[in-house]
Order: sequence, then structure tokens, then C-alpha cells
Amino acid sequence: MDLKEKVKALPISPGVYIMKGSDRQVLYVGKAINLKKRVSSYFYPNRRLNERIDQLAASIADIEYMTTSTEAEALIYENSLIKQLNPKYNIALRDDKSYPMLKLTVNEKFPRIFITRRKVSDGAIYYGPYASAKLLKEAVVILRQMFPLRTCGKLPKSLCLNYHIKQCLGPCVGKVSDAEYADVVSELKLFLEGRRAELLKALTDRMIKASRGEDFEKAAELRGRIEALSTIKEDSVSYKPLGEIDELRRVLGIDKPLEVIEAFDVSNIMGKEAVGSMVYFYKGRPKKSEYRKFKISTVSGIDDYAMMREIVGRRYSRLSEEGRALPDLILIDGGKGHLAAALGELEKLHLSDVPAIGIAKEFEHIYTKDKKEPIVLPKESKALHLLERVRDEAHRFAITYHKSLLSKKVEKSVLDDIKGIGKKRKRVLMCHFGSMDGIKKASLGELLKVGGMNEKAAQNIIDYFKK
Repeated sequence: MDLKEKVKALPISPGVYIMKGSDRQVLYVGKAINLKKRVSSYFYPNRRLNERIDQLAASIADIEYMTTSTEAEALIYENSLIKQLNPKYNIALRDDKSYPMLKLTVNEKFPRIFITRRKVSDGAIYYGPYASAKLLKEAVVILRQMFPLRTCGKLPKSLCLNYHIKQCLGPCVGKVSDAEYADVVSELKLFLEGRRAELLKALTDRMIKASRGEDFEKAAELRGRIEALSTIKEDSVSYKPLGEIDELRRVLGIDKPLEVIEAFDVSNIMGKEAVGSMVYFYKGRPKKSEYRKFKISTVSGIDDYAMMREIVGRRYSRLSEEGRALPDLILIDGGKGHLAAALGELEKLHLSDVPAIGIAKEFEHIYTKDKKEPIVLPKESKALHLLERVRDEAHRFAITYHKSLLSKKVEKSVLDDIKGIGKKRKRVLMCHFGSMDGIKKASLGELLKVGGMNEKAAQNIIDYFKK
């Protein structure tokens, strides 16, 4: 893609842009409320620019960018990138009273973040200076939402409004430990320094730890902060936003094109009429002509892992025998156990090189072959959305097939001879108990729990099977 095409492809959204020369040297870092409009302005013909900007425009060979949710967020990233990259054409701002700075009072037991125009040697950390006081004020509001440090100059003796609206951790009355507060301070520093990848990893590690410790309230709080950060588009700057398939490839570390995804699920009621499903997605879209359904034939009783082994084995042994193409990714509906079952079958078939993952419903954690810990993606992640869509379709297809088999099974049964039990009640009874044997053994109370049943019809069932 040439430079003109890249400029045309820029989004109409806030963000930060990086201009580079032919030797990949960073020439200029800037922010914008509208990336497309701002960057395009450098290339308008007949526009009167100063000599410095003329020289910059003539030297641009490539443009990269990252989008943010607001111009205020772009201000923070612009500053950190200028400090990191030292661009040739950016004019350095002096640390004097003309420009505002951010002050992080790490010299205090419970540090605060606020705006100042005065830099002193007091042990605090100063960020900036920043060119816009107005945008910096907006940025501080956002920072306090994501990193709820205290704002009071002196610790009060009771909780204030900020705590109740989740913009303060409440150190004044011991609502947060010293160590946890220090973690949030460290995370804020990573953000202000533009080290976003490290920040997301730190938050994710803390969220997993909280989940394992069954501190689900803390895990939810951390997930909320991960989601807030994900409003700033993920990963490093790029001239082209990543689509959900490219995001997914990067998350899973898959180098080759990711076009075909096959996903598996199983469905049964108490092990009865067990079935499996496989759905086929090509370039992120379902291709229903390639869907497959399986009647479980080698497993008796309730054993989802064995059922998963059967359907995965049947699918890929057939593809191997027929010499047909394998998918680029196999998705298993389930966690570690379900994935392990599938991986075992793939290994038997000498297909261990086909990438396979599992996605567990409870927390939407992603399990892979080579990692002990699951991958945890923000709720807004495009990659996660794609996996959820494929997984949910596999689940829907399995349930639909299962229900159709149950419906056929109850078309003719001994229930036809019981007064008050029609087609609808037969279907509901079979779906509830899973088998005729389950209905035979049910008590009056258990039968009455079935939707649409009354006491007379339930008693007729009990009387019939007493004969």
C-alpha cells in the first residue's frame, strides 16, 4: 500500500500518528481528534505551511497510527511516544510554568496523580510537559476511572463520594492493602510511559490470581479495567487496523493464514441420545454446507470427554483417509479436559501440528496446547468475539440435532397408551428425564416439576408403570 492509499485508509477517529522517513527514522509524532483529516492536511496542495512543516511533508515515506477512544487519551500517548522515539521534527516543550505536567506523588504512602505547573525536587515523578491544559484535565478524569487513586491532599477518617463511585480505592479506612495500592500505582506508571502491553499482562495476571482465589469481585474489577484500556486499540501502532481474524492469529501465535475454523460440541441428557456437532467457518463466516453432525456410538453413560474424542477422531480420520484439507484451527467447546481429549485423538492420527484450542464458557478463558495458563482477552476483543460466535454456533447446531432426535424418539412410545399424555407432554417428559427408564422411576413430585404436567396426568403415568 503506497502512502496516498494509507492516508485514504486512515479512520475518522481520535488517535496518535507517527511519520517516518525512507530509512524508517521517526520524523514526527502527533495527536488528532480526527486522524484522517489531520494527517491528510500535510498533503493538501497549495497550502501555506512553514518551512519546517514543508520539509517534514517532503520527507514522509510511511505513516503508522494507533486509535484511541478520546483526544485526551491521545495526548498521553503522544507524550510518551515522543519521549521514547525522540522524533526529529517535534519541538521540545520546556518544563516551566508555561506548560502543565502530571505529578505522581510516589513520595507519599498512598500516591496521588494531579496536574501541576511547578516541578520541584520532592521525590515525586513528573510526566510531561503537555501542550494542552484542557485535554490534560480530560485525561486525568479518564486516568482516575482506570486507576482509582486517592485525590485528597490529607487522608480523611471516613469514605468519600469518590470511593462509592469507584474512583478511589479507599486507603483512608483500609479498604485496600498497601501492596494492592502499590500495584495500581505501578500500572498507572506503565500507562503513562506508553508500556501498554506490559500493563495489560500485569492486569491479566492479577485477574487470573483473583479468580483462582475465588475473589470474583476483585477479578471482575480488574476485568473492568482491562476493558477500559481496550477502548484504546490494541497492540502497537500500525497503519492498518487489525480485523478479528488477524487479531486472533496474533493472539494464538499462528503464522500462516487463518481461513478455516472447525468447531466441535457435544449434547446429551444424562448420557442419553448423545450427539456431537461440527461447524465450519471460512474467513469468519459460517459455511453450512460443510457442517457435520454425529450420533455418539462408542460411549455409554455421561462422559463428555470420551464423546469429544469420538467425534474429533471420526472427523479427522475420515479427512485423512480421503486426503482432504485440514482446518487452520480447531475450536473445542470446553476447557482443559475437553481440549486434552481432542488433542489426544489428533496425536493418534499424527495431526498434532494442527492448532487446536478450547474456550471455557464460565469466564471465556482460552486454553491452548502449549500454555499452562489460559489466555484471557478483554470482553471487547475482536478475537474473542470471533471465537464466541463460532463456539455458540457449534453449540446451537448440537442442541438442534439433539432435540430433533428426541422428538423422533417420542413419536411412538408406550406413553401413547397413557391417558392424558399427548405428543407435547411426551416430548417435554423425554427432554426432562432423558429416557423412558427415567420417566418410569420418577416420583409423583418429580413428574409434577415437568412443565405442563398436572397431578391427574402424573398419577396416570405412575399407575400405568405399576402394572
